[in-house]
Amino acid sequence: MPVLPLFKRTGQWLSHRFIQEKMDNPLGYIIMIALALFVAYTVSTLGKMSIILPILFIAVPAAAACLVYMDFGIAVSIITAYMIGLAAKVAENVPFGIALDALLFLMFVGLMIRQIKERDFAFAKNKISYFIIGWVIYNLLAFFNPWAQSQLAWVFTVRSMAVLALMFFIAAYAFKDLQTILRILKLIIFMTFISALYGLKQEFVGFTSWEMEWLSADEKRMQLIYQWSRIRVFGFFSDPTNYGMLLSYMATFCIVLMTGPFKIWKKVLLGIAVLAMIASMGYAGSRTPFVLFPFGLFIFVLLKMNKKIMIFTGAITVLSIAVIMKGGHSNAVLFRISSAFNLTASADTLDVRFESQKLIQPYIHRHPIGMGLGSTGVWGARFSPNSFLSDFQHDSGFVRIAVELGWIALIMYCLMLYTILRTCIYYYFRVRNKVIKVIYMGLATIFFQLVLASYPQEAIIILPTSINFYVFLAILVRLKDFDDPPPPKKRSQGFGNYAKEHIGVAGIPVDQTMEEPDLERAKGGSKRKTRPFGINLELKKGGIWRR
Repeated sequence: MPVLPLFKRTGQWLSHRFIQEKMDNPLGYIIMIALALFVAYTVSTLGKMSIILPILFIAVPAAAACLVYMDFGIAVSIITAYMIGLAAKVAENVPFGIALDALLFLMFVGLMIRQIKERDFAFAKNKISYFIIGWVIYNLLAFFNPWAQSQLAWVFTVRSMAVLALMFFIAAYAFKDLQTILRILKLIIFMTFISALYGLKQEFVGFTSWEMEWLSADEKRMQLIYQWSRIRVFGFFSDPTNYGMLLSYMATFCIVLMTGPFKIWKKVLLGIAVLAMIASMGYAGSRTPFVLFPFGLFIFVLLKMNKKIMIFTGAITVLSIAVIMKGGHSNAVLFRISSAFNLTASADTLDVRFESQKLIQPYIHRHPIGMGLGSTGVWGARFSPNSFLSDFQHDSGFVRIAVELGWIALIMYCLMLYTILRTCIYYYFRVRNKVIKVIYMGLATIFFQLVLASYPQEAIIILPTSINFYVFLAILVRLKDFDDPPPPKKRSQGFGNYAKEHIGVAGIPVDQTMEEPDLERAKGGSKRKTRPFGINLELKKGGIWRR
């Protein structure tokens, strides 16, 4: 029996059983009973780990949909990036990060398969794309770094440095119209707002039992989060600082959008989201976000150059500083915020960072390509515990790049960030569509804040900011393609065009055929009028032109 007809008949039979009969047949009953027995056995055996079962049942069809619909895949990636920290607290030993990497890789493979047929790489032909391609290649070549203490550490750390950059190309390809971009931005704002509400729930209602178990499982973690006789909120994530920075730049972004050409009810919703984000940012108890927030507002005012906005922002800033400074001695939250603007109160952390940077500078000078990805911090302590760098806490995204990838990579990274900021400002002043213009201004504030935050913290490479960062980059390079077309150019006002517009006989344009005039009826004197370009024309009564 030929093979192909057998496959065809088998496919038709399965299609009839699964799609037309909707599994309401003996085969469907057998499959459902087998799945029920499998789930029951797995739950009884794995306990808490059985949480992966519903995730798998959802993940398989979702992955298939992501392969076909890129914008849906981006939305799933964003939701996963926000919720992955919450899932990790329930099942701490499950590597949920690999699922996100697999999803990105699957969508990238789907993109390459489409390009075999389409062969259109216009979405990637820009300076930012070239920088990202160079950055990914440099990180991949870091595997062969002769000074690296552990290649296994590279495997665990390259994903945050380079693999997540695939999201930029996926999103740049998927953003084929302005509405898709707006939907993704709404999703990011919504997820951040939900996270802010969850932080307020942690503050006023309390933490769940499994969150307290996760918090108590690590002594250093408890010391970091439990300060001033209170537990700092952390939302869906594992770090109050990362949580606070996310709320800071998204609150600034929402404030910028409130000045855009949107309906009143949308602006009200954005205002509510801003209040929730700022409140949760305060209860997170991190100083860095409260330095980023006024800096982002300063960039916004600088680009907007609107007198009313400048006065309003200045008044709110002065009032906020007065409230924080006056009440900062009796309230733990306000004291933490006020210490961000008091150099004496924050001198301890600044001195530690300066001493660490001074200590590591000779190593950076002697290693232009760095000492290997994952050689510092937690990964260094895990994979190379006997090295000097295993005890070095970089406390900075820039310092980590300089140490692990070398000063060559640091220069490349800074040039990429400069190009991003320059592109934002360039298109902000050149686009005509008001919605696109306000989005460009919001992106400029976000990128400026993230660049500033990368000095005292690892701001860009930690979820969900790492996914948001590359999605925002894709929006940056694609928004201009959906701008309003330029107004039509007026024709030059030469004498011929001027004559057609202004000179006529009895209402008949010069360039149209007219009957021979009756000269006997033309009586009366003459009237001279000076015409452009030094040409004098004589107008007779009756409307007859003569030279």
